[in-house]
Amino acid sequence: MQITVKTFTVHKRFPLTISRGTTAQTTNLWLKIESEGIEGWGEASPFSVIKGTSINPEKLQQELEKIIPTLEKFNPLQRQQIETVLLENNLNSSLRAAIDTALHDWLGKKVGLPLWKLWGLNCDCIVPTSVTISISSPEKAVERVKNWLNFMDAKLLKIKLGSPDGIEADKAMIVAIREATPHIPLTVDANGGWNIKNAIYMSDWLATQNVKYIEQPLEVGDEGNLPQLYQRSHLPIFVDESCFKSQDIIKLSPYVHGINIKLMKAGGLTEVMRVIAIAKACKLQIMYGCYSDSSLANTAMCHLAPYADYLDLDSHFNLIDDPFQGVTLEEGKLMLNNLPGLGVKKLN
Repeated sequence: MQITVKTFTVHKRFPLTISRGTTAQTTNLWLKIESEGIEGWGEASPFSVIKGTSINPEKLQQELEKIIPTLEKFNPLQRQQIETVLLENNLNSSLRAAIDTALHDWLGKKVGLPLWKLWGLNCDCIVPTSVTISISSPEKAVERVKNWLNFMDAKLLKIKLGSPDGIEADKAMIVAIREATPHIPLTVDANGGWNIKNAIYMSDWLATQNVKYIEQPLEVGDEGNLPQLYQRSHLPIFVDESCFKSQDIIKLSPYVHGINIKLMKAGGLTEVMRVIAIAKACKLQIMYGCYSDSSLANTAMCHLAPYADYLDLDSHFNLIDDPFQGVTLEEGKLMLNNLPGLGVKKLN
């Protein structure tokens, strides 16, 4: 098989501010695997879960190009052997995600079926996606909510908290949003922006605000406080940055109610399916999230959406220059098509 990779830069319509900082644009990688006249596509979105750190897309591309000659010796059907090579070389998880996604896309195109049909899934049970409101002033938060509602019939709002100005600023945002849209349920994502004291306090207070759960209340490395929070919290606790892959779930499962699965963290659809299986065995709820992913990566995750209790695959809606077209939106729900593989097209 032949592998090619190129970068593309996407710009956000509205910059996204979380507890770790603000992003207005990102440079991602578009990977193509070609064999037997069929192309499979995948995307790598650089991400970081530690404040003050970042990943250079140029270095990611260089890392990938070093291993391409080894990978090109395989057939796209040899996914198990390819995965072993990727893990043995400690390849970045977003690069593994791009390769694995491209291999699945190739397979779907080879047999002429969309992945969701190949896996025998029922798209009628896909839940609506939430849309994200980043950390800001109460006034700007309400304005962003209205922008989303003008764009789509949003059924669930995901509010980023963990403001550097403290929990009073977090509360002010929630109060303003609640006053503007009392009918729409909320989820809250602190991105590790609280300590244990504030997390306990906010779980009590947010339980009165029609909030369904709190995500990643404690920073990475502070998982030792999850048992205390689990006992005290009035809301379900989901983890994101603390849970990358299937092996992470067992140690976390006694102290959380759900996990946020992201394609770039897991390292591909193959590992995502392992995460889903173990999470369900542990009786955890499942949500899917994204980074600054285009329609390519979000469509890939959507093929497994029938397994999810919650979806937060909205990043491509906030891009002014998404180069791809895949999953569409109807009444707040992500809708897959019947095209083979991922069902993603390149625009222009």
